[in-house]
Amino acid sequence: MLGTRKTITAGGPSRDRARIGQSVAARLEANPRVQPALVGAAQAYYYLDFLTPAQCDTLIKVIDGNRRPSTLLSDRPAEEDYGFRTSESCDMDRYSPDVLPIDTAIADLLGIPASSGETMQGQRYAPGQQFRAHHDFFHQNQKYWPEMKRTGGQRTWTAMIYLNDVAEGGATWFPEAGLRVAPRRGLLLAWNNMNADGSPNTLTLHEGMPVVEGVKYIITKWFREGTWLLN
Repeated sequence: MLGTRKTITAGGPSRDRARIGQSVAARLEANPRVQPALVGAAQAYYYLDFLTPAQCDTLIKVIDGNRRPSTLLSDRPAEEDYGFRTSESCDMDRYSPDVLPIDTAIADLLGIPASSGETMQGQRYAPGQQFRAHHDFFHQNQKYWPEMKRTGGQRTWTAMIYLNDVAEGGATWFPEAGLRVAPRRGLLLAWNNMNADGSPNTLTLHEGMPVVEGVKYIITKWFREGTWLLN
């Protein structure tokens, strides 16, 4: 995941990214189970009970069994990023029988080829843990960009699923777009990281607010503009 930057150099318009945005939005809007979460500032949608309680419990066990300290994709010194992302993460085995049906279902929901999807990541937030405001898209003035360009290019859509309710705190907050989503078991939240013209949408700045009481579990799936899976 990416830290926010004082200077945003994320790239200009793209016909391919614009096409992806239009296609996914049309597919979601045609689905009666999907509701818009944002209008105007960004394309964002939610799907209640996308996962069953049993599926949520299974993924929580996977995260607990394989979690490690979360990391950042950043050119900034480590001391500058200290405390920016304090959760724990787990890279899911996409071919596991517990993961593959969910991985496939997310791609099918958005209508994006599974080969464009990065490895699904699970995250665990204990009380006090957070992920400060950041963008999911890549910043093209950073040293990591040539490798990201080679391995599928820019991130387009993000899909996040909350695996449990949280007693207090832990909301996903988009401060510039005016959206705040509290964790709810099984809820899928998806958003387009691009503008209508295919350029990165800086209004998708978002943060995982600190958990106050309880433990928060989520899974996140990022999709690229090109093929990621074979890289």
